[in-house]
Amino acid sequence: MFIRRRRATLAGEMLILQLAIVVVVLLAVGAISLAQSAATFDRVEGRRVTALAEQLAWNPLLRAQIDRPAPREVLAPLLHSTLNQSGVTSVTVADVRGTIISSTNPTLLDTALPLGDAGVARARGWSGHLVLDGTPEVAAQVPVLDDAPGRNGHHLGTVSIGVAAPTVWQRLVGASSYLLTYLSVASLLGGLGSWLLARRVKRQTLGMEPREIAGLAEHREAMLHGIAEGVIALDQQRRLTMVNDMGRALLDLPEHCVGMSLPALGIHERLYDVLTGAGEARDEIAIHRGRVLVMNRMTIRADGRRLGSVTTLRDRTELAQLERELGSFRSSTELLRAQAHEFANQLHVISGLIQVKEHDEVVRYIRAIRKHRESLDLKLSSGIGDTSVAALLMAKSSLAAERRVELRLSERTALDRLDPLDAADVATVTGNLVDNAIDAASGAADGAWVEVELRQDTSSVEIVVRDSGPGVAPELAREVFTRGFTTKAAQGGERGIGLALTQLVCHRRGGEVTVTNTTDGAMFTARLSIGQQIHETMETPR
Repeated sequence: MFIRRRRATLAGEMLILQLAIVVVVLLAVGAISLAQSAATFDRVEGRRVTALAEQLAWNPLLRAQIDRPAPREVLAPLLHSTLNQSGVTSVTVADVRGTIISSTNPTLLDTALPLGDAGVARARGWSGHLVLDGTPEVAAQVPVLDDAPGRNGHHLGTVSIGVAAPTVWQRLVGASSYLLTYLSVASLLGGLGSWLLARRVKRQTLGMEPREIAGLAEHREAMLHGIAEGVIALDQQRRLTMVNDMGRALLDLPEHCVGMSLPALGIHERLYDVLTGAGEARDEIAIHRGRVLVMNRMTIRADGRRLGSVTTLRDRTELAQLERELGSFRSSTELLRAQAHEFANQLHVISGLIQVKEHDEVVRYIRAIRKHRESLDLKLSSGIGDTSVAALLMAKSSLAAERRVELRLSERTALDRLDPLDAADVATVTGNLVDNAIDAASGAADGAWVEVELRQDTSSVEIVVRDSGPGVAPELAREVFTRGFTTKAAQGGERGIGLALTQLVCHRRGGEVTVTNTTDGAMFTARLSIGQQIHETMETPR
């Protein structure tokens, strides 16, 4: 049976590591204390034994008896007196040949005096460490010189005084009477600090171990760079803290963009507002360099503090194009429904007149309908030479009539037959602007109207759509195309991305679309280049 060993936790490893560091620091402090104690002992005791040795070497009795035949009996009391009074370990006197003639240690008599330096034999003083009879000492060796007339300075012998060097334990105890207390308190504080640090680290890592954190980081990287949506994170200073590959592609960010602020990256206006908003955001739309981006922003909080935000971005450009195509089919269906409704109403009128036997009135009613249709066809055909645009406006008139809005064509309208690609874009822009105007005007009182004016020169087509609606609020005039509002936005309603697509088509054609308020309502003006190569701006992400 195999027993699986439990792996140490991050907090436990940090606690053990910190305790090991504390132990090493305490050992280092102890070693330094020992070294300082040894250095202090050597300095103080070295000076003291040197002074004692010099004092003994200048003693008249010692100088008088050192070269006599039997000096030890005379010098022994002097040496023991020095030993007892000074508290040193040994006092030794040697003759000029280096033979010990008197010592407080009788076993050293008639032996050679160990010299700390060769210069001692030549009447030079010395102090330092010396091993005497197996005992390490801090010793001083001073020459004994003759001061008799004619022999002044003659070397008579050597005085050696030493004090035993303390052991390691003695030095540790002598270093400071409070050293052990200090080390104990330091150990306690170090252990407590290590435990608190381990707890704090565990709390900050949410109780996860390093292998778990590493796994999460790997999974996060794989997820962030593997999903088809862009992800961008900002801190409180509105700097990028994280962005995946798709996010960099959608926003055209440089490779080393993390840590840079949004203005430094060229992100302004609508996109900047969505990324840096204070609250949550759901399915916000922004146009950035020809792309339709749908963004969702979530605020990141911890312990009640706002740390930043994370925003996901989806490229809806191709979907917007599909939506535009589907919208055209939906618009066609709606137009056919409106025309069918109009024809049904007319048939009901004719049927009723027949039932009441008003045959002459039936003929007059049919002639009136035909005359109205012929006048509309004549007006459209005379001002608009392109059949696709004329057919679009013809169908839109039925839709407008159903919603009690008069759709009229300006007297200044003049449009020739266009290239099929040019006609498709002109029809798209015209249809979006007319739909938007009908939406705005239908909410007004009786007498609602929408006026369309199309003007053409050699290189461009200008489309002007006026309505009798409430107009566009001044604060929305700049955002109405980037956020996808209709003129109903002035009343607080957001209506998708119809106008945003209109702006994309105009920009792709090298033109623009603007909106202004008139005394009657709103006026949208769009300009498109024709007969030229299209400027492709609705590119797909890299």
